Amino acid sequence: MSIARHPRPPELVTASLDDIMARYVARFLDRKPDWAAFEDAKIDGFRRAQHRFIGAGGSGKHDDPNAIPARNFTLSIMFVNPGQGNAAHTHEVEEIFFVLQGFLDVFVEDESGKRVETRLGPWECIACPPGVIHGYENRSLEPVYFQVMLGRAQPDAMGYADDALFKRRDAHLKAGESI
Repeated sequence: MSIARHPRPPELVTASLDDIMARYVARFLDRKPDWAAFEDAKIDGFRRAQHRFIGAGGSGKHDDPNAIPARNFTLSIMFVNPGQGNAAHTHEVEEIFFVLQGFLDVFVEDESGKRVETRLGPWECIACPPGVIHGYENRSLEPVYFQVMLGRAQPDAMGYADDALFKRRDAHLKAGESI
C-alpha cells in the first residue's frame, strides 16, 4: 500500500486519479499557437507564437482553460521563425529560456544601452533575473522552439523597455481570439 507523505491541495482532496490525469496532462498537439499573446508580436521582427502548457506565461493572459493550472510558475513553448524575436523587457520574477530545437540569440542589457549577447543551442538555457532587461531573436536560418518558464503562477505583463510598447502593453488582452 502506498502512503501520500504530503497532503493534496484543497481543490484536489476529493478528485479522482482520472480527474487529476485529465486536468494535469497537456499535450503539444492540443495546444493552439497564440500569435497575439504579446503586444509586440503585432510588429514585424517580434512575431512569435506561444503554446501555453502551465498557467498563462508572461503575456498577462490568465484565462486559458486548456492550460494546466499554475501554482508557483508558468511554462510555455515558444515558436519563433528566423528574423523574429521579442522586444527588450523585464519581469518582476525570474524568466528562463530553454532551447529545445534550433538556435536562439539572447541578450541582457542595462539602462545605458550596453548589451551582452550569446547564442543558445538545443538543451542550453538562460535564467534572466527579475528587473534585468533581456530578450531574444532568432538569427538562424531555421525556426526555433524553446521553453519559457516564469517564476510566478500569474506573472505581470512584461515590462517593455521601449516606452511606446510599455504604454500599450496590455492591448493584447483586449484583442479577443488568437489569430
